[in-house]
Amino acid sequence: MNVANMKPEEVRAMIRRNEWIKPTSGMANGYTQANLVILRKDLAFEFLLFCQRNPKPCPVLDVTDPGSPIPQLVAPGADLRTDLPKFRIYYHGELVEEVTDIVKFWEDDMVAFLLGCSFTFESVMLNNEIPVRHIEEDRNVAMYKTNIPCVKAGRFEGPMVVSMRPIPEKDVVRAVQVTSRFPAVHGAPVHIGNPEAIGIRNICRPDFGDPVPIKEGEIPVFWACGVTPQVVAMQVKPDLMITHSPGHMFITDLRNEQFGVL
Repeated sequence: MNVANMKPEEVRAMIRRNEWIKPTSGMANGYTQANLVILRKDLAFEFLLFCQRNPKPCPVLDVTDPGSPIPQLVAPGADLRTDLPKFRIYYHGELVEEVTDIVKFWEDDMVAFLLGCSFTFESVMLNNEIPVRHIEEDRNVAMYKTNIPCVKAGRFEGPMVVSMRPIPEKDVVRAVQVTSRFPAVHGAPVHIGNPEAIGIRNICRPDFGDPVPIKEGEIPVFWACGVTPQVVAMQVKPDLMITHSPGHMFITDLRNEQFGVL
C-alpha cells in the first residue's frame, strides 16, 4: 500500500475504518497535515489568544464552530471525531486515555483547533534531497520539551515543545531556507545545534515520539512543534482537553504549496 500517493479523503477513510493506527508522516504527500486541540467553548477564546501570541508552535489553520466536528475551511467532508489515527484525552491536565475515535467524548459546546504541522514541509525537504531520518526509519518524529517559554494568554502558559531532525551539516542552510517558506506550519527552525542550550538534557530520550540516530557529520535541528498545547495542558489543567496523539495528525484537503511564501 503506497500511502504516500493516496488522496487525503482516501487516507481519512482508511483511518476512520481503523486500518491505520500509526504516525502519519509521509502519508498523502503534498497535502498539509495538522495538529488537533479540542476544548470546551469557555476556554476557546483564551486558547485562540494563546495561539495568536505564539504563532511558531501554534499556527492556526482552522477553528470549528462550537459543537461542530467539521473543519469547514480545510476539509469540509471530514469528521474530527474519527479521522485521526489516535487521540489523547486529558482530564485536569492528566493524560487518562488514548483512543482511536472520540465520538463518545464529544460535547455540544466543543471547539476544535487545527494547528499547522511540520510534517507538511517534510515532502519539500525530500524534494530538495534533504534527508528526513524518521521517515527513512519508519518511526515517529522525536519531540522534546524545552526551556523556551511561550507567551502567556489568560490561563494558558508553559514551555515550547520542539521536533528534531538530524540534518547533514552541508544541508543545514538549505533546510532553513526551505522550511522558512512555510510560516503557517512552524516555518524556520527555532534552534540549531547544542540541545542543552534549550533545556534538552538527553537527545537520545525524547519526551514524545521515537529517538532517531544522529550520524557523524549531522547537526540536530529543532522546529517549534504543535505538541506544545499538550504540555501547556499539563500545567493549565483544563477540566477536559482532547488532542491528537503525537505524530498521529489530521490530513487536510489543502496542498502544501498553498502555505508556501516566496
